[in-house]
Amino acid sequence: MGGVASKAGRKLPKRTEAPSWAGVRTPHPSDPPPENPPRDRRASERRTQEIERDAHDPHFLANLNRLGPVRVDHHMERIRPSTAAAAKDISQLFKSRLESEHEASSTSPVHNRLHAVALSYLLDERKSACSTQDIERLAKRYDIDASKLENLARYVSTPSVQRGSEKRTVEKDGQEDVTIQAVWIDPQLQE
Repeated sequence: MGGVASKAGRKLPKRTEAPSWAGVRTPHPSDPPPENPPRDRRASERRTQEIERDAHDPHFLANLNRLGPVRVDHHMERIRPSTAAAAKDISQLFKSRLESEHEASSTSPVHNRLHAVALSYLLDERKSACSTQDIERLAKRYDIDASKLENLARYVSTPSVQRGSEKRTVEKDGQEDVTIQAVWIDPQLQE
């Protein structure tokens, strides 16, 4: 990063003429107003031929004709959830947030709840288990049910690398890329 080679590729083009806004400034409130303010010729209080010409967009008109007129159902009623159901949902939301905040501020671990780092360590240690008793001891140490751990491990794992799958390629500019194949590892349990 910051090498000379990367800076050479970032040269900006040189301007030959000043931008259109150069030298323009916002008028100060004490400055007198300009004598003849520039007017946009396209804006007008009446529809001029130029405005009519601008309004005729053949693609837009074709799309509008294809859509047809708008159909409005004036007999529709507003759909409102019952106030009891909405109040129950809001109450449940606040209750779950309060529980989550209480768990986060608590120093004692909560049964079947782990932080992401602890879950990563647990899943890594599970890969090296040799028996179901090892998995049960591991689950007990992390205060999680063994059945919950097995159910979770069916869908979630930590990254593992297949030995011998490393591929190194060197680009023309000298940059080296390393590709390693990831694999799913289940423990080799001996019953």
